[in-house]
Amino acid sequence: MPFVKEVKNKAYYKRFQTKFRRRREGKTDYYARKRLITQAKNKYNSPKYRLVVRFTNRDIICQIVYAKIEGDVVLVSAHSHELPKYGIKHGLTNWPAAYATGLLVARRALTKLGLAETYPGVQEIDGTYSLTEPVEGENRPFRVFLDVGLGRTSTGARAFGALKGASDGGLSIPYSESRLAGYDPESKELDSEVLRKYIFGGHVAEYMDMLLDDDEERYNKQFSGLIADGIESDQLEDIYAQAHQKIRADPSFTPTEKKADYKSFAKYKTQKLTREEKQKRVEDKIARVQNAMEQ
Repeated sequence: MPFVKEVKNKAYYKRFQTKFRRRREGKTDYYARKRLITQAKNKYNSPKYRLVVRFTNRDIICQIVYAKIEGDVVLVSAHSHELPKYGIKHGLTNWPAAYATGLLVARRALTKLGLAETYPGVQEIDGTYSLTEPVEGENRPFRVFLDVGLGRTSTGARAFGALKGASDGGLSIPYSESRLAGYDPESKELDSEVLRKYIFGGHVAEYMDMLLDDDEERYNKQFSGLIADGIESDQLEDIYAQAHQKIRADPSFTPTEKKADYKSFAKYKTQKLTREEKQKRVEDKIARVQNAMEQ
C-alpha cells in the first residue's frame, strides 16, 4: 500500500483549535479537567460536581459546576463581594475571606438541595481535620471535587481555605490535611491551632500589630479602611465568628439594587436611521453643498 499523507483539513481544525487555544492562553488545564468531569457510564447520566475556586485581584469566586455536552452548568455560586452583607467589609481576597466564601457556597447549595438540616457541618470551628460522613437513614451527603484550575496548590494556599470552608459547611469533599495551613511536612501532622488562627484572621491581626510597632506610616497606609471604621486587630476574630453565624442563618442570594438604568449605555450609541431619514439626510447634504456653491 502506498504512503498516504494525512491531510489536516478545515474539519480537523474546527474541532480541535478551540481546545488548543485555551490551553495555549493558559485558561484550561485539560489534563485535570478530563479527570474532574469523567464518570463511569453505569452512573446513568449522574454528573460529577466540582467546587470551582478562582481568585481575581478584588474578588473570590466559588461555584459548584457540572459538565454537560453543550458546556458547563453552574448549580450555585458565591462571591466574596457578598461578604459585606455578613459584616466582613475589608480584606475580601485574603485567607479568612476564602474560608467564608467556601462556607457560603456550601450552605447555599445544601439549602437549595434540601440537605441543610441533615448536614449542618462543623458548628464549632476549631481547625481540626474532618470530613462529612453520611447520616444513617438519610440521603447521602452532596459530594464535590475541588477544581483549582491553573492556580498554585502549595501548602496553605487560599484555595484550600475555600475548600476547608466548604467542607465545614457540610459538603462532602475528599481531601487531605497535607495542604491546609498549619501542616508540618516534617512531622506530618496538622497544627489545628494554626489553622484556626488563619480561619479567624489571626495572622492578619499579628501583622497589624507588627506594623503598628515597627512602621506606623505603612500601617496607616495598608490598613486605612480598618482604621477609618475603627477596627483594631483584637476585633477581627469576633467579626469573622459573627459572619460565620450569619452565613449559616441566611445563605440566600439577594441581588443588589441597580441604581442606574441598565439601558443607559444606549444613549452613547448611534441610533440606526430609517430609510426615509437616510434619504432626507442625503437631500439636506446636497442642499447645503448647492447653497455653498451659489454663495
